[in-house]
Amino acid sequence: MMRFFQFVVDFLRAGFTGGILFWSWMLFLSFFIMLWGYGEYVQIANGMIVTNLNDQVSWGFYLANFVFMVGVAAAAVTVVFPAYVYKHKELHRIVILGEMLAIAAVVMCLLFVVAHMGRPDRLWHIFPVIGIFNWPHAMLTWDVIVLSGYLLLNIIGGFYYLYKKYTGTEVNKAFYLPIVYIAIVWALSIHTVTAFLINTMPARPMWFHSMMPIKFITTAFAAGPSLIIIVFLLVRRFTPMKIADEAFHLLSQIVVWCLGIALFLTMSEIVTELYPSTEHSLGLQYLMFGHNGLNSLVPYFWTALSLMVGSFVLLLIPRIRKNLTLLPFICIAAFIGIWIEKGMGLMLPGVIPTPIGEFAEYTPSHIELMVVGGVWAIGFFLLTFMLKGAVAVMLGEVRYQTREIEQPVSGEQTEATT
Repeated sequence: MMRFFQFVVDFLRAGFTGGILFWSWMLFLSFFIMLWGYGEYVQIANGMIVTNLNDQVSWGFYLANFVFMVGVAAAAVTVVFPAYVYKHKELHRIVILGEMLAIAAVVMCLLFVVAHMGRPDRLWHIFPVIGIFNWPHAMLTWDVIVLSGYLLLNIIGGFYYLYKKYTGTEVNKAFYLPIVYIAIVWALSIHTVTAFLINTMPARPMWFHSMMPIKFITTAFAAGPSLIIIVFLLVRRFTPMKIADEAFHLLSQIVVWCLGIALFLTMSEIVTELYPSTEHSLGLQYLMFGHNGLNSLVPYFWTALSLMVGSFVLLLIPRIRKNLTLLPFICIAAFIGIWIEKGMGLMLPGVIPTPIGEFAEYTPSHIELMVVGGVWAIGFFLLTFMLKGAVAVMLGEVRYQTREIEQPVSGEQTEATT
């Protein structure tokens, strides 16, 4: 037990050790975390009236970010799967970094849900026994199960592996590998269930189709690896850990093909909805062209589409895709494009218009912006210190030191006695 406690202390110490650049970054994030605390306080004290959500638009900026981050959390499988199933050596050396990203992303997902609740003190109502869990009938309870389970799997698997590296002992494969393989399947389930959460609503025609889970997975496996590439490049730049170019080449291929499939599905949705142009396509029409002067979402759609198409075309060219100087900028463009398309471009037009045809525009309030910015800061704060701790353990900079008391030899004992 003392050994594990020492591991926790040493990991935290390594995670919060750095130079002026590191502490400047952490203080920068801390500023937004303080804004998050203030925004949450105002929202809990005054209620959801401080947001711009209303009777017509009850799902807004919080859930838009939640849906996107679930995909980022699931995308850790793009590192884990090749590492353990296809035995990719370069990814296997850094697979633990992908698990750290998954942990930070799931924490962010849960914080977005808590912000959307308005009254997190009533969360106990969903707990089994003391509340009404309503499983398996409610899709929301399925989402709670898969997100909590995925977080637990990554915490156990990731930190068990690091603990074994820290102590210099062999990993128990009979215990560890089942966790890895279950987590791979579980990663697909978290985004599939999230898609089911919205595509099982007949009153929301923009969401009510079977293509939604497939689109969720493809956009997740484009946005997630884009962020992973950026994080891995930063790790290679600012730490002694060496990450081979082959790892980036494989991840960039995953990005380009999944992004291409996502764009194809978007095109299919546009043709299916707009060619007959029934009342069921009003949400997509509003997103793309506006409606009777209401056009606040139109710039979001066309910006997202431009970023996604531009990134896809550039990544199709092997010479550009393998250029690790240009790649992070292309990945940033793809990441932002998918964030817009999957967040503001999916959640909001899904509730606009309402089932009775009402149009009500929505713009996030300053409190919502504070809370969302703070949650992103919390995620990057956690990710930064976990990556630093994990890299230190993996490189052997942090390891368990046995403390043995030197015993004098028999001759010295006799001489001392004499």
